[in-house]
Amino acid sequence: MNGHTVAMNVVLTGFMGTGKTTVGQILATRLDLTFVDTDVVIESRHGPIPEIFANEGEAAFRSMERNIAAEIGADEGLVVATGGRLMLDQDARTSLEASGRVFCLAADVDELISRLVAAAQERPLLDVDDPAQAIRGLLTERAAQYAAFEQVDTSGRSPEAIADDIVTRLAE
Repeated sequence: MNGHTVAMNVVLTGFMGTGKTTVGQILATRLDLTFVDTDVVIESRHGPIPEIFANEGEAAFRSMERNIAAEIGADEGLVVATGGRLMLDQDARTSLEASGRVFCLAADVDELISRLVAAAQERPLLDVDDPAQAIRGLLTERAAQYAAFEQVDTSGRSPEAIADDIVTRLAE
């Protein structure tokens, strides 16, 4: 798809650990678009996400996500990696769907657990006694909402293969 113009943004959503940032960076390079990670934008403006959760609470963080989504939705030529819950917020979803095609990266629960448990302390929602159980619970809670988006399975696949899959879909 090199040389082709993507007239819309490409938005990657899905549960934490599905590869949104890694795949997004590869995709942006392949499509000659600018990569934006909503969590990185928030951290650059407000500090580390675990500190935001600890000091201001989850509601404040979600408000920051909505504001970033509105900003990004007004732009174009972007590959956007969203925080795992951002697109489950209706206002954020509306902002980003208006300017982009959304792909939901997914992986089976055992693979997500193996990807995430080692670094659970860096993720506020998993900084609990049993991160594996937290992952299962959050996946169950969010399953129906994630299912509303075009699915891309990342289980057992390289980030390059996942990016290739999305590039192919964009060309269709």
